[in-house]
Amino acid sequence: MQVLPRLSFALIAVLAFDLASADAVAPGIFRVWLFSDAHVDTDKRNGRESLATALRQSESAAGFDWDIALDLGDLSGAQDTPKDAEGKEIVRQFNVLRRHRREQIYDLSGNHDRSGLDEPQAWWWRKWADPTGEHTDSLVWMRGMRPYPIEGTWERYSFRVGNLLFLMMSDINEPSQKVGRGTLGGNPGGVVSGETFRWWKQKVEENHSSIIISAHHYMLKDTTVASGEWEGMRRDENGAWTSWYHGYFPQGTPQGASFLYWVDSNQDSRAFESMLAAAPSSIALWLGAHTHTNPDDNYGGKSHVEQRWGTTFINVAGLTRYHGPPQNNVPRSWLLTFTEGSDEVTAQCYLHGDEYAPQGWYDKVRRVIKLPRPFRMRSGTS
Repeated sequence: MQVLPRLSFALIAVLAFDLASADAVAPGIFRVWLFSDAHVDTDKRNGRESLATALRQSESAAGFDWDIALDLGDLSGAQDTPKDAEGKEIVRQFNVLRRHRREQIYDLSGNHDRSGLDEPQAWWWRKWADPTGEHTDSLVWMRGMRPYPIEGTWERYSFRVGNLLFLMMSDINEPSQKVGRGTLGGNPGGVVSGETFRWWKQKVEENHSSIIISAHHYMLKDTTVASGEWEGMRRDENGAWTSWYHGYFPQGTPQGASFLYWVDSNQDSRAFESMLAAAPSSIALWLGAHTHTNPDDNYGGKSHVEQRWGTTFINVAGLTRYHGPPQNNVPRSWLLTFTEGSDEVTAQCYLHGDEYAPQGWYDKVRRVIKLPRPFRMRSGTS
């Protein structure tokens, strides 16, 4: 990747953003765009730019304003392990931004972004998404230009916007497993380390006056559509389990393919669920993805937006049109709109194609969500 073109683009983007944002963003309004599961290589092989298409649409006249975006993982479409060629393509697609900067997008890793069990942990994602600015040589984004600085590591980090506290957790390889990403080509059960869980718990306990928004690639168990045990699979005509929302890997943990299954090497640990049950309403939102399907799907008796333990869970997946069964792939994303002084946030679903309904807002699933306290752009006033 050439340094000078990237630097020039960054300077142009900064100037363009500063000019546009002065008029485009209404005072007291803060908008967070949520997207995931672009599976860039899969769609590119089918002639579609999943990531670039969504970025362009968001900045178009028929699109929508956003102040920051959260990318909830699975930029890669690799069924094995992701490679540099796809990383370069992802950077190219991010560079279609004209009214926003790459630094306004905060990323976490999904299961398809993991590297192999015998490779350095998450080396590919750290190089090509690089949320902490480790790889200045690849110039994925410009160090020091985050609109809201982050604290932490590639595996877990936080940042603040007024009295909003974002807790970003990446999916990782489970160290106790001998088969998984690379070895099987998949094994999708969600994983965080014990260190990440303890970090999250401490952040929650220390920030009662904040509106806490947790984000991971996976939903918690039994929260949103198809997030229950075995709900990622289907039975075939002979009664055997087979792939559906997720790949069926019998040597892995297919029963937990739809939710955050491993914590601190404990299967079906329910560590987060137990914490939330013991301290209801301690976080306002849990944002996840991974299970991409149509916006009206309610398999398992659960929709894409549900509330448990006083927390609202939103499955935002995904941007892909071609990664998985066609009936499960409806390119979409979500927008959260916070208003100064209001204890409600509006969640809207945007369709990036016309495969399911006309492109644009899908108002049928629009939600107004109660927050534990009013949103303040200045945290000192919370």
